[in-house]
Amino acid sequence: MQNTNTTDKKQLAALTLGALGVVYGDLGTSPLYTIRECFTGIHGLDPTRDNILGVLSLIVWALVLLICVKYMILVLRADNRGEGGILALMALTHSKPGAAHILNRRFVVILGLFGAALLYGDGAITPAITVLGAVEGLHTSTDFFEPYVVPLALVILVFLFSFQRFGTARIGALFGPIIVLWFLTLAALGIAGIVQAPGVLAALNPYYGIRLLVTSGWTGFVVLGAVFLAITGGEALYADLGHFGRKAIVYGWFGLALPSLLLNYFGQCALLLLASGPIENPFYALAPAWGVMPLVILATAAAIIASQAVISGAFSLTRQAVLLGFLPRTKIVHTSSELIGQIYVPVINRILLVMTVALVLFFRTSGNLAAAYGFAVTGTMLITTMLLFVIAREQWGWSMRRALPVFGFFLIIDLTFFSASVVKIPHGGWFPLVSALCVFAVMSTWRTGRHMLREQFQKRLLPFPAFIDDVAHGEHRPHRVPGAAIFMTGNFDGTPPVLLHNLKYNRIIHETVALLSIVIEEVSHIAENERINVEDLGHGFYRIQARYGFMESPGVTEILALCKEKGLAFNPMTTGFFLGRESVRIEKSKSMPKWRLRLFSFLSQNAQPATSFFEIPANQVVELGLHVEL
Repeated sequence: MQNTNTTDKKQLAALTLGALGVVYGDLGTSPLYTIRECFTGIHGLDPTRDNILGVLSLIVWALVLLICVKYMILVLRADNRGEGGILALMALTHSKPGAAHILNRRFVVILGLFGAALLYGDGAITPAITVLGAVEGLHTSTDFFEPYVVPLALVILVFLFSFQRFGTARIGALFGPIIVLWFLTLAALGIAGIVQAPGVLAALNPYYGIRLLVTSGWTGFVVLGAVFLAITGGEALYADLGHFGRKAIVYGWFGLALPSLLLNYFGQCALLLLASGPIENPFYALAPAWGVMPLVILATAAAIIASQAVISGAFSLTRQAVLLGFLPRTKIVHTSSELIGQIYVPVINRILLVMTVALVLFFRTSGNLAAAYGFAVTGTMLITTMLLFVIAREQWGWSMRRALPVFGFFLIIDLTFFSASVVKIPHGGWFPLVSALCVFAVMSTWRTGRHMLREQFQKRLLPFPAFIDDVAHGEHRPHRVPGAAIFMTGNFDGTPPVLLHNLKYNRIIHETVALLSIVIEEVSHIAENERINVEDLGHGFYRIQARYGFMESPGVTEILALCKEKGLAFNPMTTGFFLGRESVRIEKSKSMPKWRLRLFSFLSQNAQPATSFFEIPANQVVELGLHVEL
């Protein structure tokens, strides 16, 4: 994680450039389809002067209120030791004693999980709609390319997902300059449009937006779902906080991204004011005929970058969910030895690829996909506001008199946009809803199932002090053999079942026995000097507690090295790791219905073994089966 508190202007400039390339890719590609959907979409308005100025005013003030005020001033302040994202925010609500009094802790967890689940749907929709929106510019001037739009979009998307396993470190340096060129192009095209109809600047007055909502009734309300497309990508500001820092993100937004976006939206609406009827694609209409093809190429590059940011965000979200215990262990590949954020999660990559290809084949145009887009982000933004209210009250010390008006105001805005998106569920909004419900079912089932397993093991546990006393002074003391045995356990008080099984069947105990517990804290990072705690329990028994944050990757090699610094050294040649492998048998349960028990059993069987997840040398591992009935 990079430190943005430095006064080094060059480093800040580099971070700002990187933030432009990653953070603003999604927001930056919104002009490809936002204005078009407001006037030609499923619930599009007639392009009259009042409607054009009204829609543009709504877009301007949505960007100002939700991005500039809510996210830049409030949300970015709620960092979990420098990290952001919906799960980081959820963890922050109860990271201190006494937190989460305003909302029930269980309800807070449900909100956070559902918000995270919505983002997986967004991870599939964003690549589909942005790449389609860019490639569709090919048939702006001629219909010759129309049959090739979908095949070309599929080729680009398959290449994008296939490239993930190599990591993005090599091409990451190009992202910033390309997006800078993209934003400068947006601004130049917008200025060219504004010059032709400067009266469009009247839309800066919020009166036009309010009048549209009041006079258009239901139609004006529904078009808010299309207006919201202008601020999709807002969650990326918070999710990427740990990579770039607040200052770089703020500078990038106010210095280039916001002015360029506003100029382009004004330029597109200026063309609509001049036109006698609707324009099929206002964005590409801003470009001269000779510039359409270069603009398509640049837009496609920007779409790929925007998609890359969302895909990488899904990988990061998965790692957080696994470490916090909301998803089963899965293979996580680190594609860079220098950058901690460069990870690749094969199973998530495959799932997103299948979902994205299916979306392109089913919807076929970015216009059809626009209804599906937005629902996931409006839902996540709504949840963010609710969780932020808890943090403001419990951790920032805000009084109810101060917090209620501020967050009540944003809650009304979020609910309005969310309600407008709900209307579009039959037209495509069902996809992020269904995908979120599926992901939520997996995450909540895994969390509940693991809790049930712990309860089952708790019933069988023998207090560890009693076990040590029996081994040291009991009538039938077991034979102690040379070497060391490390037993991984999640319980701090009882004797691990694996240790009892080993004693039962092998009838021996090693001279040195260590119980290793890896604890994932609800903070992003743990200082190295606080990582390890070694407790000598006597008679050759030790308890090791290793603490990690949810943005870190636990590794046994590091843990053993830190133990050596604490005075407990292990010889790799004579040290074995003893792990339990649960075999879950489905029985009747009052805690979960049978389908969820079957789902939990399936997830358990397909979870990545602890051996590879914690980087334990395979030739030093002994696994003992444990039969559990749920």
